[in-house]
Amino acid sequence: MNASTGVDARLSQKEVRNVYNRIARVYDLWGTLTETRARQRGIELADIRDGEQILDVAAGTGMILTEIVRRNPTGMTAAIDISEGMLQKAQAKLKDTRAPVELKQGSAFEISYPLGTFDLLINGYMFDLMPNTAVPQLLAEFKRVLKPDGRLVLINMTEGERWGSHFYEWIYRQSPALMGGCRGVKLAGPLGQAGFRVMVREYQQQFFFPSEVILAKAS
Repeated sequence: MNASTGVDARLSQKEVRNVYNRIARVYDLWGTLTETRARQRGIELADIRDGEQILDVAAGTGMILTEIVRRNPTGMTAAIDISEGMLQKAQAKLKDTRAPVELKQGSAFEISYPLGTFDLLINGYMFDLMPNTAVPQLLAEFKRVLKPDGRLVLINMTEGERWGSHFYEWIYRQSPALMGGCRGVKLAGPLGQAGFRVMVREYQQQFFFPSEVILAKAS
């Protein structure tokens, strides 16, 4: 169940947490330059319905979370991230919201919610940080907390398909930390092997940065 196109993750989870704690203050600048188009498409594919139970895994600074909460004001929205620095930024963005939101520092490997809790799970730019061997465990944990036929939206850096998009892969090969530990992945195959039905897979590119956006359903 190989999620990568040939390059595996080279930073440990501890190193990832430390990197994102350091860059939390400036992460939104990077995200705005390279990821907003893919994140917006992920939100569209998620088809959020007010009143749902929704989990944002690897919520980061809340770039997707704030939109989830806006569209789900009477539902329950939960978010987890490994980096306390990123979560602090997310919490600051939500300080004026009255919608029910639960923010927790935690690991995607052990999500602290019961079986079949969520209608929708959104996960942005996390699998591109994870070693290939971790993919089956992570997808199994996502499936565990989703309701039957629950929706899963994944957004990640992927292998470049257009001119200029391989530049970021070259940077990663020189120094993974300069890319925040991210390298290109493709997840449609692993999702099928994990028991998900892939409904949509799209390629997005912004400022030459290649992203993959997937909508899948738990089967």
